[in-house]
Amino acid sequence: MAWEARGDDPCRTARAADCGTSARYSDGMRGRSTTPRTRTRDRHGRGLRGPLVPREVPAWRSRRDRFDDRVLDAVERLEQRWARQLEGVEFAVEDIPPSDPAPWEHDEVPLGRFFPAQGGLPPRVVVYRRPVESRAPDGPEVGALVHEVVVEQVAHLLGLTPEQVDPSYGSDED
Repeated sequence: MAWEARGDDPCRTARAADCGTSARYSDGMRGRSTTPRTRTRDRHGRGLRGPLVPREVPAWRSRRDRFDDRVLDAVERLEQRWARQLEGVEFAVEDIPPSDPAPWEHDEVPLGRFFPAQGGLPPRVVVYRRPVESRAPDGPEVGALVHEVVVEQVAHLLGLTPEQVDPSYGSDED
């Protein structure tokens, strides 16, 4: 049994190294080999996964990306008319509104909010993605609702009515 304690059995050491278990090395230390292994296949032996959808296909963009594009489109439409007044205003998208409602929000989930300039922070308009998407059934309706929310918040920012900010506000031709 002296050879087991010293690790002199070459068969035992070779078997342990082959199966990936810890082995006793010639310097007497136990552990795994220190040579890095490169992984060429997943644990099921099928190879590395590739992209599910090619970049050229519209399904490659996520709902979040498409929603961000709709907000940017609505802002660009308003900037054509109100570029000077909207200079320095930040537009943002968040998933859900914070859990502490504003005093004027009586058991309502806001679709967007306007935050006035405070300290060194610029004025900010935030559109909440999940509430907007839950109120509109599909793409064109989501785009129209996003435009209405952005117009309402910009109107609040400028101290005007939404109809003054965008004459097409409230019409069905979006």
